[in-house]
Amino acid sequence: MNYMILVSVVLPIVVGFILLFLPESVFGSRQHLLKVAGTFFIVCALIAAYVVSGAAGDRLFLFFLVDEIPVYFAIDNLGRFFAGIVIVIFLLAGFFSFVYMSHEQNEKRYYSFYLMTFGVLMGLCFAGNLVTLYLFYEFMTLASMPFVLHSGTKEAVMAGLKYLFYSFCGAYMALFGIYFLYQYALSFDVSVSGALGITQYSETARMMGFVAGGWLDAEIVTLRGNTQMCLIAVFLMIVGFGVKAGCFPFHAWLPTAHPVAPAPASAFLSGIIVKGGVLALIRTVYYCVGPDFLQGTWVQTVWAILAVVTLVMGSVLAFKEKVLKKRLAYSTVSNLSYILLGLSMLNVTAFTGSLLHVIFHAVIKSALFLFAGALIFVTGRTKVNEYMGLGKRMPILFWSYTIVSLGLIGIPPTSGVVSKWYLATGCLESGLTGLSWVGPVALLVSALLTAGYLLPISARAFLKESDYEAVRNDYKEPHLLMLIPIALLAAITFALGLYPVPLIQWIQNGIAAALF
Repeated sequence: MNYMILVSVVLPIVVGFILLFLPESVFGSRQHLLKVAGTFFIVCALIAAYVVSGAAGDRLFLFFLVDEIPVYFAIDNLGRFFAGIVIVIFLLAGFFSFVYMSHEQNEKRYYSFYLMTFGVLMGLCFAGNLVTLYLFYEFMTLASMPFVLHSGTKEAVMAGLKYLFYSFCGAYMALFGIYFLYQYALSFDVSVSGALGITQYSETARMMGFVAGGWLDAEIVTLRGNTQMCLIAVFLMIVGFGVKAGCFPFHAWLPTAHPVAPAPASAFLSGIIVKGGVLALIRTVYYCVGPDFLQGTWVQTVWAILAVVTLVMGSVLAFKEKVLKKRLAYSTVSNLSYILLGLSMLNVTAFTGSLLHVIFHAVIKSALFLFAGALIFVTGRTKVNEYMGLGKRMPILFWSYTIVSLGLIGIPPTSGVVSKWYLATGCLESGLTGLSWVGPVALLVSALLTAGYLLPISARAFLKESDYEAVRNDYKEPHLLMLIPIALLAAITFALGLYPVPLIQWIQNGIAAALF
């Protein structure tokens, strides 16, 4: 099993790299290219699924980056959780792209970077320590940037540069925090117990491994009088990793990048790649530092305030936006802050809500971007007021859209209501002055705005014939390879809302129990 971890990371990267440099003549036809790409999509996903299905605890050492800082992979329940989401969205968005990309150029290049990005994401999920995670976090930016640049237009190039600049600036802020905290991770050799809630210090912790409760020595930090500097370092890491998650004031890359990227790439960006920032935040706050260290500090308060501001701001901007993909990008800004708000509460209830929203948002937002891609492919229309009456021509597509929209709003019995319940309850349990009730109010306001920018599209699409301009008779449901992924994601949204208990129990017993 140990070496299968390496295969799940390296194989898609190597295959994507080879595919990138193979001449078009090798494949002979587009159909042959799709068969090759589809085969490797399935093979890589099956290998990754095999690794995810294994028991937590497997490790694979790779090399030492410098003395006493190893690069290695390790499997734990949090990594399995994120990797499972990546696999599902990777396959569905990948097969959707086989039809969508037929009207785009440079298909081979797209599939190459799609495979490489998948491999990098597996490395991010299975990173055994903070240094390994940081390396793959940077690789994730480099591997995914070609999605934004794909069309090669001036707008795409500027959006790609903006994505690169924001991501690297955020990563460097996080790197400063890693530099500063590194000295405390190596400064003791025995088990200690202090403000960080450390349960055990081991050789793994000495090498900056992820140990539940935190690997920093609270006593050493306190004795040296550097508690405030440690808080500043952790805050920089939160803000830096939060850039990828679209947290204010570094959210502007999202609405710029999504409109220019191909729709399946937007689904992967919004559903999965932004979750890389969330994963890095969880590893930093809950594994490396420990939630007790931040409880009641100014870092927790500022983090929660930024999340609330981003949450409401993203919803307002989405409500005002008329271009569908850009509206969905602003919606991602808002919904990622649902997750950040829950994480900032530092209690088990809100933490559960955040992880639930990670999976629900990945499913729902991927479906919404694939829906936008299908509409653009069939009609060429990009603005939200241009879909009048189309529900009659494409009922499965628009009913699927309606179901996932209800999920994002949080209307029973769809999945979104479950995560929002835990998030609101977690805020009320936090005891943070003001924020304990401001958080639930912000969630409610955002839900109302979400209904305002998603449901009118459905309402207009299903208007009676006499209520809208004549719709072209040749409009019909998109190709099955486009329709099936959207319908499956809608079904998952509905199913997880009806029966979320096993997932909740697994999160609380398999992940949260080791942290609180």
